[in-house]
Amino acid sequence: MDVGRYLVEAHLREGRPIGELARSHGVHRSWLYKLLRRYRREGEAGLLARSRRPHRSPTAMPIAVADEIVALRARLLAEGLDAGALTIQWHLGRRGGGVPSASSIIRVLRRRGLVTPAPRKRPRSSFVRFEAALPNELWQTDATHWTLRDGSAVEILNVIDDHSRLLVAATPFRTVKAADAVAVLHQAAGRVGYPAALLSDNAAVFSGASRKGKVALETELERLGIGCKHAAPYHPQTCGKVERFHQTQKRWLAKQPPAATLEELCAQLDRQRLHYNLHRPHRAIGRRTPQEVFDAKVKAGPGSAIAPVHYRVRYDTVDRHGKVTLRSDSRLHHIGLGARHRGKAIVLFVADREVRIVDADGELLRQLTLDPTRDYQRQSA
Repeated sequence: MDVGRYLVEAHLREGRPIGELARSHGVHRSWLYKLLRRYRREGEAGLLARSRRPHRSPTAMPIAVADEIVALRARLLAEGLDAGALTIQWHLGRRGGGVPSASSIIRVLRRRGLVTPAPRKRPRSSFVRFEAALPNELWQTDATHWTLRDGSAVEILNVIDDHSRLLVAATPFRTVKAADAVAVLHQAAGRVGYPAALLSDNAAVFSGASRKGKVALETELERLGIGCKHAAPYHPQTCGKVERFHQTQKRWLAKQPPAATLEELCAQLDRQRLHYNLHRPHRAIGRRTPQEVFDAKVKAGPGSAIAPVHYRVRYDTVDRHGKVTLRSDSRLHHIGLGARHRGKAIVLFVADREVRIVDADGELLRQLTLDPTRDYQRQSA
């Protein structure tokens, strides 16, 4: 059930004010008033989702022009000529009068089923961009390669906060091992707290799926109650924020004196981390510094993800023992109402574990939060 019917029923059955319902459930009062008008006029059908397409479009392309576009395309194809939108637009311009834009011509051809878009690669607009809502809600981690002064290869393990772009860790190793990833996690948490989830690619130090097991980092995350997420194979865009940071980091390191040892490189990375977090405005976060954005909101943490609310309205009758039965999380719960309400018709308003029970006149009989550990929800004395 959607929230619309839940709120309409709550208003009509309980008489709860529209303003109170709108505030408590994060919707606008005008939307609720519109639903009520439709419900009173059309009944249940008035609460169904409707198309927002306008009844009329005065500026729409005339049918005659659309037919001309289709006919011109057919003629050009029959002559073995190019029949793309720009070519059609050029030919229409030669006849004089108003000429539709190329995008309008493409839309006409698509609506008529004459064009099937088949791009050679996905356009940038097709990628779904995401950003965590709170600091520490999600960290991204990945390792990148660097070279010391003597030419020996090392790896730098970077950890970025997804919401604020805060660089919470940048630590060099000869080769990043499973224990190193765990140690960096705890070091970073010592500075800014533990995250709610950690996102990485499928490298051997981050994921044991390829070996049908778990690596040390996955086991530690599970112990701490931190969500463990992995990008799809061969899809670095999922970890795009930390991948992009590698480029920023290497550009900065290239301007520094080459480090001779891991200790020197670590000192350079610490300086860069402080500068990046405190003194470098970031375009993706409104030209603020990562530390400003990180400090601006309450922090998430292990187990802090908020699940969506599930709304229900149920009609029932109080049984002969003065109770009603409700299923929640695949478990039956018996809610006591008292023998005086036996046989009474009732309505249950359920928002996850929050339950309100009213009679046919809208009188509140009981309000409670379901205890998932108990089958019988006893009335308080």
